[in-house]
Amino acid sequence: MDCSASDEVRVDCAIVGAGVVGLACAKRLAERGLQVALFEREHSFGQGISSRSSEVIHAGLYYPQGSLKAALCVAGARDLYAYCAAHGVAHRRTGKLVVATRADDLAALERIAAQARGNGVERARLITGEAAREMEPALNCCAALWSPDTGIIDSHALMQAYADDAEAAGAMLVFAAPVLHGECAARGVTLHVGGAAPYRVRADWLINAAGLGAQPLAAAITGFPAAHIAALHFAKGHYFSLSGRSPFSHLIYPVPEPGGLGIHLTLDLAGCARFGPDVAWIEQPDYTVPVERADAFARAIRQYWPGLPDGRLVPAYAGVRPKLGGAEAAAADFRIDGPASHGVAGVINLFGIESPGLTASLAIAARVSDIVTG
Repeated sequence: MDCSASDEVRVDCAIVGAGVVGLACAKRLAERGLQVALFEREHSFGQGISSRSSEVIHAGLYYPQGSLKAALCVAGARDLYAYCAAHGVAHRRTGKLVVATRADDLAALERIAAQARGNGVERARLITGEAAREMEPALNCCAALWSPDTGIIDSHALMQAYADDAEAAGAMLVFAAPVLHGECAARGVTLHVGGAAPYRVRADWLINAAGLGAQPLAAAITGFPAAHIAALHFAKGHYFSLSGRSPFSHLIYPVPEPGGLGIHLTLDLAGCARFGPDVAWIEQPDYTVPVERADAFARAIRQYWPGLPDGRLVPAYAGVRPKLGGAEAAAADFRIDGPASHGVAGVINLFGIESPGLTASLAIAARVSDIVTG
């Protein structure tokens, strides 16, 4: 397919958004023999949510039993570890400790442990504070949940591998190609793509994997019912890096807070530590990292690492999560809305795909593929 050769392109599946989930969908659908085109407004893949995360492979501890997040995280983690091993994507099964730093946190920790068991995370177990300190001597806690199957990953390398697989299977990845609007038809969708040489795309299926732009895209499709477009709230998370060497070799998480998992310590594959994200509810996406937030970060970190030296936190980056509920709402599940949900043929909207979206990417793609192929 050559978009420059015509003002109209015909495909089986048009995917919008070249983040980790959009790329996984392109790979899965192309490998099943469908004609796939993926459209991304930026000049490369992974420029949105996917490039601004903690790069953690989650085990599935936190999510309500029976939820899409729980099922797709657990299945996705298994599939992702196998994929990385088979494709040479850099990753490490570091394990993580979710820590109770006060007696008041113990009940919450026990609830997480029970949730993990209910989700099928078989190897997670509660340990004493003494056992946790044997693993991490710099740690302050009175108990911990040990999750040996949590890990870290090079997310850019993962997206490159997905992109390579998608193209090898015949998918077309089109960059600098913003989807401006579209129309529902009796069978499928027509999309209007901007850029240097605008054109139309007729597709049997639209997979809306546009991340923060998923709701605006759905609203720009004439004939799609507004009542089936999820609410969108922006939760900003800041990250700070640790200058100098970290004393930790595992990931360290506090018990969760409303809107997120708390300011936790993660490691990159070089062993460098970073902290975050916090939660700041904002009106529009903004990626600045105010240096004055370092003081609040330091106070939170010293709950589990009292030895954090002064002046070691350096502003790193910020991400914005697409929340389906606001600050006072309970955490929402992923939404993978196909025709059975909204009644419109040929449209699948992926709403609220935040953490653990990276971990669940292959499982989300499999779910999308099942809808498309029936």
